[in-house]
Amino acid sequence: MANEFPQVVTIAGSDSDGSAGLQADLNTFFTRNVYGMSIVTACVAGNSYGIQASTSMPTDFINQQFTSLADDFDLKAAKTGMLADAELINNVVTNYKRVDFGPLVVDPVIVTKHGAMLLETAAFETLREQLVPLATVITPNFFEAQKLVDMVIETDEDMLTAAKKLHTMGANNVMIKGQHSDADQTEVRDLVLLENGEHFWLSAPYIHTDRVNGTGDSLSACITAELAKGKSVKEAITIAKQYVNVSIANQIEVGHKYGPINHWAYTN
Repeated sequence: MANEFPQVVTIAGSDSDGSAGLQADLNTFFTRNVYGMSIVTACVAGNSYGIQASTSMPTDFINQQFTSLADDFDLKAAKTGMLADAELINNVVTNYKRVDFGPLVVDPVIVTKHGAMLLETAAFETLREQLVPLATVITPNFFEAQKLVDMVIETDEDMLTAAKKLHTMGANNVMIKGQHSDADQTEVRDLVLLENGEHFWLSAPYIHTDRVNGTGDSLSACITAELAKGKSVKEAITIAKQYVNVSIANQIEVGHKYGPINHWAYTN
């Protein structure tokens, strides 16, 4: 009898250097023992120094990718990544509503952990109104959360308020990843607000390294994988946090500047 693996899909952009985007997602799926598929929304030409060019896929091609997977596979969970403009967000939302890909993890790729914008400003409202309400789990970083709820986050109370606002927008469960910009930082704290109103913090030592490309992608992909395996949202988020922490701590040397995390380090 053939081994059976839960099947999952990432709806995201392709990153040519393999450190982020759907390549990071697929690496995560593989190491978490789920079978990963992809719907390509964009292609990015880049390396460890940065992004040199990018282009979005035609909407009819994205439509066909959804149809091709829905016609054949029993997908247990899905995640979104880079959706660079309002047209692309609307297209993905329309397609997702017509298929059954299971719970959806939304990684709202708006701005990098260093503050660089990745989403057109005109698309913010579309993201808030169309994609956020579909989220079983949404995983914005510190900067993205501020953009989504249009407020400045300065305290723990502010972060909880932001998470509650995302709940109000329709996201079932919220994980806001803590700020990573203080040179003297010793700890990273992420806030989780569950559908039932429970909230808690996940903390880890802050590791000063340039080998962090694809961290957010991998975290949301790990949550997706664990949900597909039947874990609760709380369990999936906790495992994903551990996965990323260990992957950052055990660095690999790829590229000359901002390199990928080590997907093979976490073995639990």
